[in-house]
Amino acid sequence: MHSRGIAHRDVKLDNILIEDKTNMIKVIDFGFAAFCTNQQKLKIFCGTPSYMAPELVRKHEYDGRQVDMWALGVLLFALLAGAFPFRGQSESELYSKIQRAQIKYPETLSRDAR
Repeated sequence: MHSRGIAHRDVKLDNILIEDKTNMIKVIDFGFAAFCTNQQKLKIFCGTPSYMAPELVRKHEYDGRQVDMWALGVLLFALLAGAFPFRGQSESELYSKIQRAQIKYPETLSRDAR
């Protein structure tokens, strides 16, 4: 996707499918997707709050591919830990924690997984 200049901008568990017969992973729901070049910064605030990168929650211009990679990291954390790395009682509390990017790893995660 990225090598073709496409940023998904809503990478999350709900948008990943695994095909039964082949175990092929498929990314779905390209409703927020955008074409981007190496120098182009995006300005549209979009995505799912728990997966948003710090630059998104700060409402700064951003590289769509980088926010996809951040969201992929959140997705991987959720798969391994069974919970999101950042949680809050409100969106503003969640966004504050994302901006600080301080993660507490569950003790159940192996050193390699961390």
